[in-house]
Amino acid sequence: MYGLSPRSLMTMLCLFLLSGCLEQTPPRAFDQQVYIWQRQWQPAHANALAQSRETFSALRVLALQAHPQAGWGRAYPDLDLLREDGRPVIAVVRLDGQLPQLDTEAILQRTLELARYWRAKGLPLQGVEIDHDCATARLPAYVELLRDLRRQLPEELQLSITALPAWLDSPVLDEVLAQVDSSVLQVHAVDDPTQGLFDPQRAEPWARAYAARSQTPFYLALPAYGVALVDNVYGLPQVESEAPLRLRGERRELRADPRQVAGLLENLRSRTPDNLRGILWFRLPLPSDQRAWPLQTLLAVVHGERLHTAPSVRLRAANGVNEILVLNHGNLPLNLPLQVNLPAANCEAVDAVGGYRWQRTPDGFRFTPKQPGILPPGEERAVGWVRCQTLHQGRLNAVF
Repeated sequence: MYGLSPRSLMTMLCLFLLSGCLEQTPPRAFDQQVYIWQRQWQPAHANALAQSRETFSALRVLALQAHPQAGWGRAYPDLDLLREDGRPVIAVVRLDGQLPQLDTEAILQRTLELARYWRAKGLPLQGVEIDHDCATARLPAYVELLRDLRRQLPEELQLSITALPAWLDSPVLDEVLAQVDSSVLQVHAVDDPTQGLFDPQRAEPWARAYAARSQTPFYLALPAYGVALVDNVYGLPQVESEAPLRLRGERRELRADPRQVAGLLENLRSRTPDNLRGILWFRLPLPSDQRAWPLQTLLAVVHGERLHTAPSVRLRAANGVNEILVLNHGNLPLNLPLQVNLPAANCEAVDAVGGYRWQRTPDGFRFTPKQPGILPPGEERAVGWVRCQTLHQGRLNAVF
């Protein structure tokens, strides 16, 4: 420091303090919203809404659908429950991308009637979202629909749309986005399903390229679910979600990996694209969902918690027998063990439960699954029970 002028010392001190402030700048906190996509609501929705209330600021609720073969269909959300929840609601109108043409008059009539009805029921309706995954060549017709809808929609209601990465190559995208208040870039299930459900290596460049085009706020739609592919009679893959397809054949499961999605979130928080307002999660899970992430996993990813599995196996005495339990103490779904080994002797009875079978071993019993399965976070499953005089609990073990 010797030989430096007071002015130089002051400059160095300011730079030091500035660098310290920059290093301590917290990561960007995104607004978090969630889709509710079940057409028929269940009593379990009440608990799912209550558990997620502190995490998701708004609810985007499937309301109407138009398909080429089935025509128009409506969802049946619990409007009383949504009103009591109190969070802003966005009604989602799904227009299948394979529709031969857009019936503007019917779309406007049904959408406006829906908005009036939901508002009359006292819902805190914030806006309407149009979900239309059309081909790029059909974007000019989409512009006209959105322009007409914006003109007729009450000014206090916002208009948003979902957008596809494929539209980034079209100059018409700018005109599409000029018609809406905000948009949602979907980066999952946008390719041939045989190519996978979600690729974080492509999702991030898409988000940054979209930010360069969008002059209005946008959200990024991220997956919290899985699907299965099953071939039809022609050998073509069909997508199976929660509703089972009436097709025989092997199911090829595709799941969005929570760790990969969390990694993308971390990158976006550290270097946030312009106008990226937040994240939209597809979808709010119910306990009965077979392919959605458990709610505990979804909340852990949203809050940036360390993701982990923590399996254990133990015995529980009940009604004169000992149950063999597998437990998941982590926040990620756990693959059920390939085998559970219980050393035992002087046994009177044994049986397997929960999709397992049992067999004798030289020192006791082995329990193996009939087919692979998943144990959600915080849950336990009995794989069998025994009635034995001698149990070596310290040698009870599971192989995952």
